[in-house]
Amino acid sequence: MFNSDRMSEELRALKVDVTRLLSTAGEEMFESSKDRAEALADQIRAALTELGETVDEEQEQLQGLLTERPITSLASAFALGVVVGFMLRRH
Repeated sequence: MFNSDRMSEELRALKVDVTRLLSTAGEEMFESSKDRAEALADQIRAALTELGETVDEEQEQLQGLLTERPITSLASAFALGVVVGFMLRRH
């Protein structure tokens, strides 16, 4: 009635099948994660490139403003320094 050899063979076959399935699922999950990470890295690169371009433009505008009005720029920097100094002194 009960065949232990056949049951052992079935269990071994089941173990092989489960191992194969888990291996395949793990590889698919790894590939999916890798693809998502690459897509995110591409988005970050694009954002950093855009940020760099914006910073370059702003730097050029700021340099132009400073060279056009050096005395006003110096007075503004001094006033800002005084305000920050007072704020730090209170704390």
